[in-house]
Amino acid sequence: MQQILVVDDEIGIRELLSEILSDEGYQVRLAENASEARAQRTRARPDLVLLDIWMPDTDGITLLKEWASAGLLTMPVVMMSGHGTIDTAVEATRIGAYDFLEKPIALQKLLATVGRALKHGGEQPRPPLSLASLGRGPLIAELKQRLERVANLRSPLLLAGEPGCGIELAARFVHQRNTPWVAPENHSALAEAPLELLNQAREGTLFLHEVTDLSRLEQKGLLLASSKLDRYNVRLICGASRDLAELTAHGHFDSRLYGTLSATTLRVPSLREHREDVPELANLVLSRMVEGKEIPPRQLSTAALNALRNYEWPGNLKQLESVVRTLALTSAADPISLEDVNRALPQPAPALPVALDLPLRDARDAFERAYFEYHIAREGGNISRVAESVGLERTHLYRKLKQLGIRLARKNDEGE
Repeated sequence: MQQILVVDDEIGIRELLSEILSDEGYQVRLAENASEARAQRTRARPDLVLLDIWMPDTDGITLLKEWASAGLLTMPVVMMSGHGTIDTAVEATRIGAYDFLEKPIALQKLLATVGRALKHGGEQPRPPLSLASLGRGPLIAELKQRLERVANLRSPLLLAGEPGCGIELAARFVHQRNTPWVAPENHSALAEAPLELLNQAREGTLFLHEVTDLSRLEQKGLLLASSKLDRYNVRLICGASRDLAELTAHGHFDSRLYGTLSATTLRVPSLREHREDVPELANLVLSRMVEGKEIPPRQLSTAALNALRNYEWPGNLKQLESVVRTLALTSAADPISLEDVNRALPQPAPALPVALDLPLRDARDAFERAYFEYHIAREGGNISRVAESVGLERTHLYRKLKQLGIRLARKNDEGE
């Protein structure tokens, strides 16, 4: 049965549309605002969305833009408005809406439009991740603003950040649509034929994902290419996961090339710096797998999402994608549980927590304190599981923790 999501802040309209569409054999889901619509879209992809433009929390055009930029506009969307204008309809269509209905909606027009949209929709090609995929927190919002300021410049742009943090997503954000995008996996062409790369990228963008790995010959070729950018009308964007200034200071990177590339430099934040975005990112990865028919519909539990948010993510977005994929494919529980996450996340070995010049009793207490704190954190504060993990009876464990001065967070024995 085909599913239709109706998003409208007026309860009368929601119920009327639900009754009409249900009578026609469709399964109807309802949302009274953009927040509910986001949640519904995260849980499952509807076959069609009927989306009101004028809503109190977030208007329909803004929500449509969010879905489009995050790669979630994989279903047809029909906009609805009681104050429709041609300009609004054109704007919605430009963003990606299938059609526009003006209220009050005639029954036959509604059913005809719904029928055409569903026939047209099917499974839309899944767009790649975009800058919006990194989240909506203040750090990513600030990065987006900075990128917008330099988007129309033609000078080289250097994007610095840790491996996997989303440098290519930031580069694609400033790339002009409908122009060439050249991003060679192998940089040897810089040494062999740098001007050929410029010719391929003519009127578009040449993106080099990691300039800190360039050999001397490749650096020389890039220096030549950077002097010819205007002739080919190419925007050069380079990524760097190591400190180029330090490499230059130690003679590992050409100082002239560094001066050219670093004139405009922006930093892409690591995932742990905007960890408030991790739950939404994890849900996005999971929903894309569901929509790609890789897995049946499933969700991450609140506890699982909290554990993902609190992790350090040394591998950034790439690591998060890998962990969520592993959870989606291997976890038996639905929703995916905290225990599944703890098993999937690499657990760093605790550093030796004692100074070797301490008296034996003090050194032993320091080690035991760190040992139990590690297991409590690992089990999310669940004392039953801690006791099982360390091989102690619970009463003995509580006595030991009190002796070591370890205070437990106020939560029940199940760690909820």
